[in-house]
Amino acid sequence: MHPLLRDYPAAAFYDELIAPDGQPRPAARALLRHLAALPPAELAARRRAVDAAIMAAGITFTVYSDAGNIDRAWPFDIVPRVMPRHEWTRIEAGLRQRLHALNLFIDDLYNAQRIVRAGVLPAEVLQSSKNFRTACRGFSPPFGVWAHICGTDLVRDRDGTVYVLEDNLRVPSGVSYMLENRQLMKRLFPELFRASDILPVDDYPQQLYETLAALSPRPGQRPVIVVLTPGIYNSAYFEHAYLAQKMGAVLVEGSDLTVQADDCVYMKTVAGLRRVDVIYRRIDDDFLDPEVFRPDSVLGVPGLMRAWRAGNVGIANAPGSGVADDKVVYAYVPQIIRYYLAEEPILPNVPSWLCLDPQQCEHVLAHLDELVVKPANESGGYGMLIGPRASAAQRAHFAGLIRANPRNYMAQPTLTLSTAPTLVDDHLEPRHVDLRPFVLQARELHVTTGGLTRVALQPGSLVVNSSQGGGAKDTWIVDTGSP
Repeated sequence: MHPLLRDYPAAAFYDELIAPDGQPRPAARALLRHLAALPPAELAARRRAVDAAIMAAGITFTVYSDAGNIDRAWPFDIVPRVMPRHEWTRIEAGLRQRLHALNLFIDDLYNAQRIVRAGVLPAEVLQSSKNFRTACRGFSPPFGVWAHICGTDLVRDRDGTVYVLEDNLRVPSGVSYMLENRQLMKRLFPELFRASDILPVDDYPQQLYETLAALSPRPGQRPVIVVLTPGIYNSAYFEHAYLAQKMGAVLVEGSDLTVQADDCVYMKTVAGLRRVDVIYRRIDDDFLDPEVFRPDSVLGVPGLMRAWRAGNVGIANAPGSGVADDKVVYAYVPQIIRYYLAEEPILPNVPSWLCLDPQQCEHVLAHLDELVVKPANESGGYGMLIGPRASAAQRAHFAGLIRANPRNYMAQPTLTLSTAPTLVDDHLEPRHVDLRPFVLQARELHVTTGGLTRVALQPGSLVVNSSQGGGAKDTWIVDTGSP
């Protein structure tokens, strides 16, 4: 028995590093052999060093609570998730296929709406969509791409099948933590990186820059790119500042920008106005332009939609891209892929029930104690019901919510999420994980090699969101040769 695994529980779930016989999976053997060779005091010292590095670098996230906003150090586990390259190759192909189809879908919805006329997407789903923006009708951005940055959440079930849990197409976050996780691990285990063929993730900032630069309305000139943040109190502000610095972009708030009479966007500087070519926006549509969306917004830029529609500025992700970031639309993605690409989906969806369908709604209401119920447009793990862990009163409350607004809810089975060994004191314990790779699309399409592995740090918990007590691991895609 592997020393670190002596007391590791027998596999009740699919474990990412440990095979059912209790031995390390091939891609994880070198890692676990190395960990086992470290004296407990050395392992503890390295973990303390990582915690100190996180504090020194100011790697934080914000938790919103009734008591106020709390900045917390990034919760990081030093045991990485490991996946062989041959398995990742298929996942990457599925992610490419999915984002390609979703961008064709969004472009169609704002123009010909062929998929609705063909009856593939029910008209009522579009008509009741919270994130369909009429101000985007009749427009197509460069390359027909609306969602330039996508964070797709993947989970693995008990039998080893990798499913797409959801698509994040509005303002997906977490990639800065993926990059920082890798830097922390390189400092922690440099000897493993020298000895193993771990595929890199360090090129993401350059790929992001090239994706954004391709949207510039002034080709041939070095584009002026800004990252539009709501400000320091936003939960992802660390990421906004981090990515701006890595790309050589300028971090701005709405009040730093202005749209002039020529329908171009300008940045206010001490030297006067400077034209902006591309905006990587990290604020929701509702707050983007008070002339078009919420008139009380102080986060956005008046006239921004005019400048965008005139082709004078690129915006990523494009306004209106959230129409596909809807958990009801998610259920139709397999049909969307078949319709636009004439291909079978490479990565399956989690089986889903849509409460807007009366029969499916009755099934959900009759099985609330077995299902996970999600609102159509929430994120961060908010507004969910995990039926098997909910009280009778909580299930009754959700039944009322569903009956009042069935379009807003969908349900899925409670998956037995895969686990990965996590260092707890001086030993390893299994904790449930998911994976968020990031996909970029403009002139070209890029997929991160791996992504952000999120881990539920509480024993038995299925909630991996950092805002709900989760943490993160580095993700290693290891070239082990043929399967």
